[in-house]
Amino acid sequence: MTPNNQAALLVVDVQQGFDDEGYWGPRNNPDCEANIGRLLAHWREQDRPVVFVRHDSTEEHSPLRPDHPGNAFKPVVTGEPDVLVSKHTNSCFYGEPDLHQWLQERGIQRLAICGITTNHCCETTARMAGNLGYDVQFVLDATHTFDRGDLNADQLAHATMTNLSGEFATIVTTDEALRAP
Repeated sequence: MTPNNQAALLVVDVQQGFDDEGYWGPRNNPDCEANIGRLLAHWREQDRPVVFVRHDSTEEHSPLRPDHPGNAFKPVVTGEPDVLVSKHTNSCFYGEPDLHQWLQERGIQRLAICGITTNHCCETTARMAGNLGYDVQFVLDATHTFDRGDLNADQLAHATMTNLSGEFATIVTTDEALRAP
């Protein structure tokens, strides 16, 4: 198959359960959802592939359990994706259907990653994608995370940027991702 030079947009775990501050704690980047909306609109205007990923938690008290209203996507995640991946882990490459196989069958070699949370599911997916040979754009300002321990969410996002930059992904802003071919 001829490689598809268009980047697929991976919209990772943009679910209502992440609005539960009592469960997750304080978050960063209040512009995350607006930036995801901009990316989705652009990808659809360009008729580029869009992948929605949903975390179907198996943890008893998680707001992301399939039987909980928090499992639903946030209102910004609209329309039908080209594929919906359901997962129980922090990597989009360990879900159903098999994301890597789906991308390979379409010759897709480039990914733009956005979603929740920056330093967990988004970072893990970017690392795996880089290891699998994909050209990854990590759209940092279209992700958010939560304070953990002694680190605030902005510090964790900065650590993710440092961890991924150059080796696993290119860190970009939403504006830069919108200008990319």
